[in-house]
Amino acid sequence: MRVLHVVTLFSPDGAYGGPVRVACNQARVLTDRGHRVELTAAVSGADAVPGGLEVHGFPAGTAIPGAGFAGLRARGMISWLRRNVREFDVVHVHLARDLVTLPAARIVLAAGVPLVLQTHGMIDPSDKLLARPLDRFWTVPTLRAAAAVLHLTAREAADLTAVAGRQLPLRELHNGVPIPSVERPDAGPDDVPEVLYLARLQARKRPELFVRMAARLRDEGIPARFRMVGPDEGSAVAIEKLIDDLGAPVRGEGALAPQHTAGRMARAGVYVLPSVDEPYPMSVLEAMALGLPVVVTDTCGLAPLIEDNGCGIVVRSDDLEALTTATRKLLQQPRLRREMGEAGARLARTQLSMAGVAERLEQVYRGVCAVRPDQVETR
Repeated sequence: MRVLHVVTLFSPDGAYGGPVRVACNQARVLTDRGHRVELTAAVSGADAVPGGLEVHGFPAGTAIPGAGFAGLRARGMISWLRRNVREFDVVHVHLARDLVTLPAARIVLAAGVPLVLQTHGMIDPSDKLLARPLDRFWTVPTLRAAAAVLHLTAREAADLTAVAGRQLPLRELHNGVPIPSVERPDAGPDDVPEVLYLARLQARKRPELFVRMAARLRDEGIPARFRMVGPDEGSAVAIEKLIDDLGAPVRGEGALAPQHTAGRMARAGVYVLPSVDEPYPMSVLEAMALGLPVVVTDTCGLAPLIEDNGCGIVVRSDDLEALTTATRKLLQQPRLRREMGEAGARLARTQLSMAGVAERLEQVYRGVCAVRPDQVETR
């Protein structure tokens, strides 16, 4: 099959996060299985596009100042899509309320090409000023007209239903994680473990809880190094001030290109993501695949999987004491860190493999292309 994936933004620092990582992982595994997979997106900055992928990139611009990712546009993408969209058997749009993916999806529908949407938890009931008219005239009609709408969890399915009604063609698809190409170095008995936060510096990620936790553990005399890695999305100045005010033993390392995050994670001992309402965070999956024990909140979509398989510790959201207790426990018990890390790596190789994701996508694609059997290539 010839498949096109549409995502919002490629940037050198991976600022758009999980949806781009998911799209790239899907493209690679489907290509390995004999399909021709291409991607298109807005592109900001040199070296923004990872290697080994066929990408049609268009300069990122700002259509609505101050609207963040929602106000981005991809200059030239719509014209390119109009000329080329009928060459594809199916188009898979990683949909958000933005001016890149929504217009792209409408072009696909107008061309009569099967449209698969994947929303990554980004479309839920919203009280933002522009969300209601945007949903009424654009988001809801697009969701209802798609051939398939992929969701990660039951909660995301419920959110999509609340936005667009019960007649959506919902299909469940979990994120997978590739087998890491790097290995974690062996830790010596005297090595001080590192606690890592690798995510955007943004309010929903709760980086301030990480800093406060580090300060508490320092005051308790718990030996550890605390590091923060990720692009700024509005919280960096406040976090730097909080580190200074508390004298917290936290060092920020700034943004890191997506192709280097696995190597950075491999040097850590514990991965902590205090974020709330994370649907299915790729950073947590990647940490588990590398054999890191993880600490997440109970609003994370992976929380039940982590608890059931003993891959880490789940704490109440916005509970500093619980976050501190969980991290302290992992720092003080090397055997527990090792066992939980091994459980996560085992889970990544089995239930969370990219092979399973590819098989599910092939099933969905062939189902939506059934009305155009003459255009679906067989392998």
